[in-house]
Amino acid sequence: MSRPDWIVLVLTLLAIIAYGLYKGRTSRDLDGYFLSNRTVPWYMVLLGIMGTQASAVTFLSAPGQAFTDGMRFVQYYFGLPLAIIVVCVSFVPVFRRLKVYTAYEFLEQRFDLKTRLLTSFLFLVQRGVSTGISIAAPSIILSSLLGWNILWTNVFMGGLLIIYTVTGGAKAVAYTQQLQMIIIFGGMAVAGYMVVRGLPAGVGLSQVLHIGGKAGKLNIITTGFRKGGGFDWSDRYNLLSGIIGGFFLQLSYFGADQSQVGRYLTARSTSESRLGLLLNGLVKVPMQFLILLLGVMVFAFYQFHPRPVFFNQSQIAKLERSKYKDSVDMLLARYEAGELERMGSQRRLYETVETDKSGRAMLPDSGLQAGRLERAQAADRATVKRWLDDPAVGGDSNETNYIFLRFVTDYLPVGLIGLLIAVIVLAAWGSIAPTLNALASCTIVDFHRRLARVPLGAEKEYRLSRWYTLLWGVFCVAMAQLAYNAGNSLIEAVNMLGSMFYGVILGVFLVAFLRRRTGGRAVFISAVIVEIGVIVLNVLGRKGIVPLGFLWFNVIGAVGVVVLSEVLQLFVRRRG
Repeated sequence: MSRPDWIVLVLTLLAIIAYGLYKGRTSRDLDGYFLSNRTVPWYMVLLGIMGTQASAVTFLSAPGQAFTDGMRFVQYYFGLPLAIIVVCVSFVPVFRRLKVYTAYEFLEQRFDLKTRLLTSFLFLVQRGVSTGISIAAPSIILSSLLGWNILWTNVFMGGLLIIYTVTGGAKAVAYTQQLQMIIIFGGMAVAGYMVVRGLPAGVGLSQVLHIGGKAGKLNIITTGFRKGGGFDWSDRYNLLSGIIGGFFLQLSYFGADQSQVGRYLTARSTSESRLGLLLNGLVKVPMQFLILLLGVMVFAFYQFHPRPVFFNQSQIAKLERSKYKDSVDMLLARYEAGELERMGSQRRLYETVETDKSGRAMLPDSGLQAGRLERAQAADRATVKRWLDDPAVGGDSNETNYIFLRFVTDYLPVGLIGLLIAVIVLAAWGSIAPTLNALASCTIVDFHRRLARVPLGAEKEYRLSRWYTLLWGVFCVAMAQLAYNAGNSLIEAVNMLGSMFYGVILGVFLVAFLRRRTGGRAVFISAVIVEIGVIVLNVLGRKGIVPLGFLWFNVIGAVGVVVLSEVLQLFVRRRG
């Protein structure tokens, strides 16, 4: 990066840290440290919920996801609005009335201590690991594209935010998220503008949509049914899995995940908690749609500009040091010459259409990926991926996570590169900081304070909470280092991990709300058995033995706990 980019990046991050330290002064007790004394207005609740949900993974991986797989990922959020309504009606008033610090305190009152500790433990495991991935996502990409050491990149990404998170707690998190989201939305809007500006004269949004549509990138609604008939249960994103599986996932996320529960418990009243949640339900799907559309716009951009043979340049460098060195050199020379020819053909084709009097200023089908030149280039890209998959090379053939940032570093002007990298860092901080706060709150409230033999006192609880926040921060940075080769799209990796635990946690809460006669022993045993079953299904799915999209794990986990606990309760009664 240039010096101006570094200046923009450093000043932006320092401003956030200073703002968090300034705003983070609060009462030295659990109510102040974890819940901001329940004084946060609805609009900050909204921004906090959005900031916690929209991590750096969203802004890095989602455009690349649309670039490679189209916009069908947006269906993942179709169950969100309905889930938010259920949370507002059922979960929020109960949590507010009981004045809990964590969602899992309610489970002890409803069931018993072991059920509370089990669900809190499942949350800690899932969130601790997924937060490591959330740190790793931007760290891996920044280190690859900018040549930074991965260890120090992880320390940079996770370490700086620990400063204001440990110091100011929930209040610092809430105020910094407000500023972060403003900068993030502004930066992404600038990126979209620069994509359009970089297109040839006369190519506008309608032409971009035409290009994306003909290339199959505007697949916003997919049914999941095969052409020959039958539903494809292994298909990850379709209308049915998005509405049903997504509903269960989002219901668990907003109703039983402390990182989100802690955001709306900071509100001044129940109505403000609900307002923040409901507005998020309305805004999230359009926001995700626009982020994915940005990926389609980048795809159209590369129809008229040189597309790298592989977006992760560090992997090309790895091939150049491997046994494929000579072959890589020949392929790159051929590919670069082919790109120049392909772009010239595309531009001439568009100019021909522009002079046509038919009144349709759109690219014909032959100008898209079906042409001879594009097929040749696609074959070269497939060859590079095949080489990277060679165990002797030890490469990573997934480039989804690198597409958007490669566009940023290659085509954005000086200053804006620093701003967009700052956006990525801030998005990471916006989701990681409240999660560290949530992890610490569960540790101190559900375990340390609950299991302590003597009262700790407000001041000691406050100091322990800060230490637990620091320790979880160090743990998540360590997990980020271990997640260096997470594979797949990182946005998928986070959601796949969550789906292994969210369904079971939700199932426990559903029994608590809906089945008043079911006791703690039955639901505890059910949760353990079903969790083991979901993990086994996940392993079998990865091996191709049980092809099942990960969103369905949320349904299996939730329904499994409810049904099995009902069956086990019959035996508990008979024994009684």
